[in-house]
Amino acid sequence: MKDAIIKFLDEQNGKRYSIRDLAEALNIDDADEYKELAKIINTLDEEARIIPNQRNKYTLLKYTSYYTGILDVKDKGFAFLLIDDSDEDDIYIHKTKLKDAMNGDKVLVNVTKSPKGFRKEGTVERILERNYTHIIGTVVRRGKNHYLISDDKAIKADILIKDDHLNGAKPHDKVKAKIINYAFKDQMVCKVTQVIGNMNESGVDILSKILSHNIDPIFPEEVLKSAARFKTLEDDFDNREDLRDRLIFTIDGEDAKDFDDAIEVKPLDNGNMHLGVHIADVSHYVSEGSILDKEAYNRGTSVYLVDRVIPMLPENLSNNLCSLMPDVDRFAISCEMEIDKQGIVKHHRIFPSVINSKARMTYTKVNKILDGDSALEKDNDFLLETITQMFSLAKTLRDRRTQKGSLHFETDEPIIDLDESGRAKNVRLEERGESEKIIEEFMLIANQTVAEHIYWMELPFIYRVHEEPKEEKLQKLLTMANALGFRVKGKKTIAHSELQKLLQKVENTASEKGINTMMLRSMQKAVYDKHNLGHFGLAFKHYTHFTSPIRRYPDLIVHRLLREYLFNKNADADTVRHYDDIMDDIASQSSKKERNAIMLERDVLDMKKAEYMSQHIDEVFEGHISSVTSFGIYVALPNTIEGLIHITNLDDDYYFFNEDLLMLIGKHKRKIYRMGDTLKIKVESVNVFEGEIDFKIVEDDSK
Repeated sequence: MKDAIIKFLDEQNGKRYSIRDLAEALNIDDADEYKELAKIINTLDEEARIIPNQRNKYTLLKYTSYYTGILDVKDKGFAFLLIDDSDEDDIYIHKTKLKDAMNGDKVLVNVTKSPKGFRKEGTVERILERNYTHIIGTVVRRGKNHYLISDDKAIKADILIKDDHLNGAKPHDKVKAKIINYAFKDQMVCKVTQVIGNMNESGVDILSKILSHNIDPIFPEEVLKSAARFKTLEDDFDNREDLRDRLIFTIDGEDAKDFDDAIEVKPLDNGNMHLGVHIADVSHYVSEGSILDKEAYNRGTSVYLVDRVIPMLPENLSNNLCSLMPDVDRFAISCEMEIDKQGIVKHHRIFPSVINSKARMTYTKVNKILDGDSALEKDNDFLLETITQMFSLAKTLRDRRTQKGSLHFETDEPIIDLDESGRAKNVRLEERGESEKIIEEFMLIANQTVAEHIYWMELPFIYRVHEEPKEEKLQKLLTMANALGFRVKGKKTIAHSELQKLLQKVENTASEKGINTMMLRSMQKAVYDKHNLGHFGLAFKHYTHFTSPIRRYPDLIVHRLLREYLFNKNADADTVRHYDDIMDDIASQSSKKERNAIMLERDVLDMKKAEYMSQHIDEVFEGHISSVTSFGIYVALPNTIEGLIHITNLDDDYYFFNEDLLMLIGKHKRKIYRMGDTLKIKVESVNVFEGEIDFKIVEDDSK
């Protein structure tokens, strides 16, 4: 009913309707349905998806002067509304118009002023979702009182902690404190709920970041007990295909413990290849509505940090019973595909199975075998033929993706080595060889196959979608590429193949880093959705996430739906209605939790990179310009560390910012700074906890 209401109001182009009007328009005359309608209207109002007037007549948000988004509060107290899913300019909000909204809150804003040629101005009308229920910070003593200095520098208010609310905390302790009173005009009041540790203790910095993102590194006791009741794999293999005699094995990173996927490759008599992708059957243990399911939903994803993993599910499942460890029986959901020489899936099957992995291989070992390491070849002789076949099949699949316009971005990923005290001692690039590409291709084709299978059944599902880039962002990419001498065919729309050609043209040129970065930034964010909107970056019409149910909630949902629709043959009206009703919430929650985990992972990486660079103040490095802004240029070093050269440090000329070409241009000397240019810099200053690094040019190699 929710979708029907939204669709109807959208078709009315802003005309307003009361609940009674909507009931009549939607042919609702049953009393129970009318109550349900009223309940849904109230929910949509609370979510600010519809807006009432003074007579309680409703229309969609987009037909009003209201906007929703995330509040970005600046150091001086004013704020901007970052509008949801829009390329519109941010809305300015004076500090007196914030009510008691805080940095990061999701709010409803009414535009009260929209002067021509200037930024819109607005007032916060309602807080839809608090970013903070707790604050992470450091306890200090001022006079007779204790206060909390927030790690989020946008929170300027005095935060009082009464003596009976200290919970054992002392000055200089990092703490997690619950907000008791949000009132800024008087004084914020908090109560310490957790003492993290002294601000100088090892690991306290990362734990502070974790808690600041509202992620709990510890599972509740009842969740651990629920996971612990699964002791061993049951002997009941009914309704499962027994694949334990097959040559199935895993390939993962050196430190991995949660093995989601195992693979199997062999040639068929007709010249095609058999590819088996066998994924841990987490849905066998985590049933809908269970305490484990609720915990997984709330977490959304596992989080991988430099010194720890915060799993989505307790260790007894994630690293034990669900993990496809070698030489033990494990339940799986298998996707078997027959693939021809052009990389086309000719036939496929999806079914529950029991497997027994024959080896725990690592990316490093497989890469060395592919490079001809004789010692490893001898130790793993029973896998050599299969590994060669895997390499050939993966190349076929990748070539087909390229032909279809799939974009291949080769991004650098950092690895941070810590010393015994938890301090960063080195930052290096993750090595990515052929084995990583092999597994990537096999997971992509399995995800694609599962998504297409359910799509044609026309049943509720969750897709991984990536919409086309916005025209405005593509135009910026084209303008920049043309200025650098790379022509791209297309105006308002650009074919996948043209973007792929551009990536190929700039490969191994001075412009490669700049064009790659700009193209990545022109792309929409990939999210989860109940509607199959396709995946632009991969050039797939159907795509989902099926291959990592131990660490991603959407994958667990996909497994649950496969069990319901395919294995249990249950797709009756009630089942379809149930999953259709909840899929929007699951997709939204999964996307939100994924974004939060990415932000945490990035914050911790930035902090540890800054910690490493704090040991190299005044040292000189060479890097390339990764971004150009009106306030300066960012320079990235080869190990991915990035720092800012503020425009005030470009003191040899007055520089103006060309937004279309993303360049800083000197007014008198006409010197140009643009993305991809090489510079030598000196490390000037570092803010470790904020992850901020300032550079200064010592030698300019740009042309």
